[in-house]
Amino acid sequence: MIKVLHFFKTYYPDTTGGIEQVIFQLCQSSHAFGVESQVLTLSPDPSPAQLKIADHKVTRVKENFNVASTGFSLQAFKQFKKMAAEADLVHFHFPWPMMDLVHFATRHGRPTLLSYHSDIVKQRTLLKVYGPLMNQFLKSMDRILVASPNYMESSETLKPFAAKIVVVPYGLDQSTYPSVSAEKQGQWRQRMPEKFFLFVGVLRYYKGLDSLISALEGVDYPVVILGSGPQEQELKAQAEKLQLRNVLFLGRLDDEDKTCLLQMCYALVFPSYLRSEAFGISLLEASMYGKPMISCEIGTGTTYVNIHEETGLAVPPNAPQALREAMRRLWDNPEQTQRFGANAKARFDKLFTAERMCATTTQVYKEILALAETTRPGTL
Repeated sequence: MIKVLHFFKTYYPDTTGGIEQVIFQLCQSSHAFGVESQVLTLSPDPSPAQLKIADHKVTRVKENFNVASTGFSLQAFKQFKKMAAEADLVHFHFPWPMMDLVHFATRHGRPTLLSYHSDIVKQRTLLKVYGPLMNQFLKSMDRILVASPNYMESSETLKPFAAKIVVVPYGLDQSTYPSVSAEKQGQWRQRMPEKFFLFVGVLRYYKGLDSLISALEGVDYPVVILGSGPQEQELKAQAEKLQLRNVLFLGRLDDEDKTCLLQMCYALVFPSYLRSEAFGISLLEASMYGKPMISCEIGTGTTYVNIHEETGLAVPPNAPQALREAMRRLWDNPEQTQRFGANAKARFDKLFTAERMCATTTQVYKEILALAETTRPGTL
C-alpha cells in the first residue's frame, strides 16, 4: 500500500468546492490501485480534530486567521511534520501560500507531488511578494499535475516547469453520488418548471453570474442557481432590480438534491469568466449525467470538458448577449441539445472517470517513489 498525505487549506465537511471534490475522488478511488490516503486540512472549528469521510481519514487543525483567501495555522506545522513522517509521499494542492511555508519549514524529506488547480488571479499585488517563494516551491516538486492541456499551455506560471508536468484530467465516480429516491424526484418536479437551465457552484466573483442575470433581461428562460457564497445578496439584488421572475436561488443543498436537479435540468449554464475557474467540476457532473453545457472560452479546462458545437456551446467571457444567444439556441433546438448531451456523456466516459484519474495518478506516485529510491543516499 502506498501511503499518501493530501494537504490543502479546506476540505469536507467544512467546505464543498471543486478542489475538495477532486481530493475526495482521489482518496476514495485510488484505494483500488493500492493507495491509502489521508487528508490534513484547516478548520475554523476543528471539533472533532479527526474524522472519517467515506473511507478515508481527515485530520483538521485550527485555522488561526485568514488573509486574502489564505488560511494560516501554527498547529499545522507540527501536525504536518508528524503525518508526513508516516507517509510515503505528500500530495500538495495549489494555490495556498502557507503550504509552501510548511513544506520548507518542516524539512519533511518525503517525495512530493503537486496538483496545480489554478493560477493566482485575484491577488496580483500579493503575488509580487509571494512569487519568489512560489517559484521555489514549484521547483522543489518532483511532479506537477495539471488537469487539462489547455491550462498547461496558457499558464505563464507553469512554463518554467514544463519538464515535470503531467496532464491528468479530473475524474468523477458516479457511484459515489447518491441515488435519488422517487419521493425526492416528486418533490422537485412539483417545485421546478418542466424545462430549466441549471447553475451549480459557489457564488464567487469569477463565476460570471452577474453576466448570466444580465443575459436574462427581456427573456423568460427559467434559471435555477444552486449554491451559496459571497456574491449571493448582490446577485439577488441585481435580479430584483431587473424584475426577473424566472431566476430561482436555492442556496446550498445536499448531494441528493443536487443530483436530482442535475438529472432533471435541460442544460447546465456555467458562465465563469476568469482563469480562477481552471476546470469546472460542475461541468464534469453535467457531462456524467449526459447534459449539454454552456461555458465561456477562457483558455482553461472549461473548454476541455465542454467542446464547442460538440458537447455544448462556448461563448466569449463576460458577454451577456452571447450567453443569451447560446441559451436561445439550446432552448429552441431540443434535438441538437439532446445530441450535445449524448456527446458529453461519451466524452466523460472516455476521459473523465475517477478510475482513469486515479490509475494515472497512481502511476505517477510509483514513478516518483522509484526515482526517490534510486537517488537515496547509499543506493548503488
